[in-house]
Formats: sequence, C-alpha cells, structure tokens
Amino acid sequence: MRAWSNWHWNLDEVFVKINGETHYLWRAVDHEGEVLESYVTRRRDRKAALKFLRKSMKRYGQPQVLVTDKLRSYGAAMKAVGNILKQETGRWLNNRAENSHLPFRRRERAMLRFRQMRCLQKFAAVHSSVHNHFNQERHLYSRDNFKFNRAAALAEWRGLGAA
Repeated sequence: MRAWSNWHWNLDEVFVKINGETHYLWRAVDHEGEVLESYVTRRRDRKAALKFLRKSMKRYGQPQVLVTDKLRSYGAAMKAVGNILKQETGRWLNNRAENSHLPFRRRERAMLRFRQMRCLQKFAAVHSSVHNHFNQERHLYSRDNFKFNRAAALAEWRGLGAA
C-alpha cells in the first residue's frame, strides 16, 4: 500500500440521486489528486460531516491543511474535532476535489445511475482504489517510465486479484 501524505486534503460532497432521492457522496482527496476516502449519507449536516471526518482521520491521520468549500457543516464538524485552525476556504481552492468527481460522474452515467445506497458506497470505494492504482499522470512521465509504472501497477493489481 502506498504511503499517504497528510499534508493537504481537499474535502467535498457531491449530490447523487438514488431512486429519485438525493444522497450525498463525501470525498477526501489529497494534494496529488488521489481519492483517500468516500462516504455516502442521506443528509448534508454537521453529524454527517463529523462522521466522515472522523472516519478519514482515523484511517489516514491528521492533515496539516483541510481545504473545503464554504458549507457550514464542515466548520461545525471541524470545531467539534478541533481542526478549525487548519481549515481553508476560498473561491477556487477546492478545484482538486471538484475535478475528482468527473471520472465518477462518467462511470455513473455508464452504469445508468444507482439503485441502492449500499451499491453506491461499494462502487465509490472500489472505483477510487482502482482509479488511484492506475492514475499514473501520463503527461508527467516519458513513455518508457510510463510503461514501466503501468506494468508495475497492473502486476500489483493482478496480485491483489489473485489473493
């Protein structure tokens, strides 16, 4: 498993319809664009944000900076956890989290939406791990390095699938 950086997290939520009901998919994305955590709730309040924050921090530790949009439930949850001084909000600061929703939306359209909340939670967890595993950022590498890294990721993925 990769060593996760606790330097900079972007938190965001996205609206998802399940059988006509609006649900919320909360996501934590690190400074490199990798999805750390996904969590589905029915509400978008302090209690849901607090549960998501605690779950993420328990798994990955405390980040130095938390970038969020201006949703008030983030501030209330941060106050309860004690991270209110680490929170940053701004007009375009949270673009990394917003852009991380795009591959999810494409895949959601291909699946013709979701039918159950449990199905969405399972899909979000698997989708983020697969996307992180194969997201090699092609534009940053030479072709030889890209092919080498891609082959290593595929070998590791096959090893995980065989276990």
